[in-house]
Parts: sequence; C-alpha cells; structure tokens
Amino acid sequence: MLAKIKNDFIDLSKPLDISIPLRGDASNVNAWYVNHPKIEPHTEGDFVGKVSEGASTNFNNISFNPHAHGTHTECVGHITEDFHSVNQSLNQYFFKAEVITLAPEKYQDDFVISRKQLQYALGNKKREALVIRTLPNLKDKLSKQYSNSNPPYLLEQAAELLVEKGIEHLLIDLPSVDKEEDGGALLAHNAFWCTNGKIRKQATITEFVFVPNTVRDGKYFLNLQVAPFENDASPSRPVLYKIED
Repeated sequence: MLAKIKNDFIDLSKPLDISIPLRGDASNVNAWYVNHPKIEPHTEGDFVGKVSEGASTNFNNISFNPHAHGTHTECVGHITEDFHSVNQSLNQYFFKAEVITLAPEKYQDDFVISRKQLQYALGNKKREALVIRTLPNLKDKLSKQYSNSNPPYLLEQAAELLVEKGIEHLLIDLPSVDKEEDGGALLAHNAFWCTNGKIRKQATITEFVFVPNTVRDGKYFLNLQVAPFENDASPSRPVLYKIED
C-alpha cells in the first residue's frame, strides 16, 4: 500500500523496524547498572495469572527501566529539574530521516563520534531526523550488557552540529549519546537540547535502536511513536520506510 508524505511515496506494507524487543530475562539488552527487566504472572493470594497454572488469562506484571532496557525515546525532561513529558513533547510522528553508518574513532581513552564524521556523512542534506548505526554492527547489540563497558558516544561539538543542521530527532544504537561516566556533565544531551539557550522542547533522542545491515544508508521516512507514558522517556518503536522511486 503506497502512501504519499510530503510529495514522497512510501510503501506501508514494507516497514523496517529498528527497535529492540524487551524480554523479561537476563538476555535482554542492559545498561546503567540495573537488573534485567521482569515479565512475570501477577500473584494475589492463591491466584497466579497464568493459564498453564489454572487461570483463565495470562496476566503479567512488567518491571523495567526505559533508559536501561531497550529502545526508548527521551525528551529534555531527562536532564532538567522541571518536568517535561516525552508523551507531550512528541506530537508528530512522521519525519524525513537519514540513516548513516559510522565507525567511532579513537579519542583519548574512548571511542567517539565526532563533528567531522557527521559533517562528512550529512553534507548539505536537510533532514528532520538522523539515525546513526555504529560499527561493528553485530547482532550482539540485541542482548549486550553495557554496564562498565565505556561504550562510544557523541562529542559535544558533534551534537552542536546536529542542532545547526536542524536535526530534531536523533536516533542511535548505543545506550547513550554521552559517555558512561562523565561526572554528570551530559555534554551531548545538553548541547542537543540547547539547555543553555532556547530549549528545544520538541527535540527527542532515541537510544538503543538496532539497524540491521540489510538497511542501507540513505533517505527514509521515520515513523516514531512512544508508549503514552507521562515520563521523561518511554519505550518506543521507530520504524523506517524506504522512499519509493
């Protein structure tokens, strides 16, 4: 089924899901030093919410942290004293996006994404959203345990470039756009949301995506929606659609 968006056509029957499913065990992707998520039957007295144990329905409780346990989208409320809800900040859902693939480069004792890399990959393209796939791009990203691993991150100047280019929705396949241990500086977060100037309340950051190698770099339409939690971050399911010739 073809749909026309902003004078481009996409085939709605060919979605490219770049989210990571959430599982209730230790095989789930994880970061930030928390235990794995849990999905387990609700119990109350003699009741166990599981059909195989006599209940009429499966009735599970789910415990997880959106930042630590999979694909999530966050708003500026992630780093501000004032409350901001991603459910209120994100009120449009289709964006012209660019997918790029980068190999983080060595910087001091870390691996980072630099301004120069982003400038080269984006050139003069005008996009509302940017999806960054990092190399190596292995399937272990679906279950990797990131705590105490010092993953790659964006330099502050790289985030500033994205603001200059008008990128409002940044998606990346890492647990954070910032260094795992930075003393709370969160330089890339602050730069992307312009917390020292006119805050970009409409802008979002989506972390922990997974872009399969079968998805080529280039131009797409992104459908980005979140579970309607009134929270600074929520689980999300970003879906790409190839723009038809």
